Amino acid sequence: MARAAGSEEDMHRIDIPETHTEPLASILNNLRLERCGTGRYRGQNLVQITGKVYGGQVLGQATMAAADDVQRSLGIGEDERLAHSITAAFQRAGHLDEPIEFQVEEINDLRSFSTRNVTAYQGDRLIFTARVSFQLRQPGPTLASPMPDVPGPEGLPSSVDFFGALDNVFAKVMSSTNGIDMRRVEGDIYLRPDPGRSPRQHLWLRARSPMPEGTSRTLQRAMLGYSADQFMLEPALRALGLAWLSRGISVATLDHAIWWHRNFDMSEWILAEMECVSAQNGRALVNAKFFQDGRHIASMSQEGMVRVPLPALN
Repeated sequence: MARAAGSEEDMHRIDIPETHTEPLASILNNLRLERCGTGRYRGQNLVQITGKVYGGQVLGQATMAAADDVQRSLGIGEDERLAHSITAAFQRAGHLDEPIEFQVEEINDLRSFSTRNVTAYQGDRLIFTARVSFQLRQPGPTLASPMPDVPGPEGLPSSVDFFGALDNVFAKVMSSTNGIDMRRVEGDIYLRPDPGRSPRQHLWLRARSPMPEGTSRTLQRAMLGYSADQFMLEPALRALGLAWLSRGISVATLDHAIWWHRNFDMSEWILAEMECVSAQNGRALVNAKFFQDGRHIASMSQEGMVRVPLPALN
């Protein structure tokens, strides 16, 4: 399909409603990519104590870029074609001090589906690739996994309170910049391993402050991708008898696939049911289902690098 040449409008940013409540305000501003021409976008980076770009940030930005390109190239609204899947690969670690340039390539625009490839660069360094698929709203048969029966989030320890109570640089950054409240049914493994070494765990999550009025369904989906990258590999650590602060541990996302099934609201509690299904050769694979109000809203798979000195696994 032929595209119109870039115009002055292309230099504007993706339209995302604003909030003045931090840290959600900074996250939404990060997803408000700058349009740099047809199929081209630029994004900045969120502060990270690791000194590297957070993978969930790039995943969320790529989702927003692909959706904006579909809507603009077809001249349609979000309701007409909504992202239903993304399959992403993290090629290299990103540097915090460099903006990220996203290039969106049209693969097809068919009667019911649209597909886009997204590549992300810092200078001439390719750091990320993804395929994002969109579908016209259509009726069809319905089937969904049942929501697990687990304790609710209200009585569980909050990640916000946990980091807020610690007096170190890492905790202060997490407390001030992480816009997601996480509550683990089986307990956290930040400082020490789970003695039970179960490969399964359940985690409640939601935005620390309500999403602003006018939030699109695309932005909700991008926010779930942004959120999940920080805990998807945790069942692998739990099963291997590791903690996030185990000596010598090195964890990084290699690839991440998301299938969005139903609409949801990041302002309300979402339950993640996760399982590590394999770990070998310094890699681990985790599958997850996400639920809200009894509905199966999304599924994910993530493979990541999990490396530790061998004695740590004894």
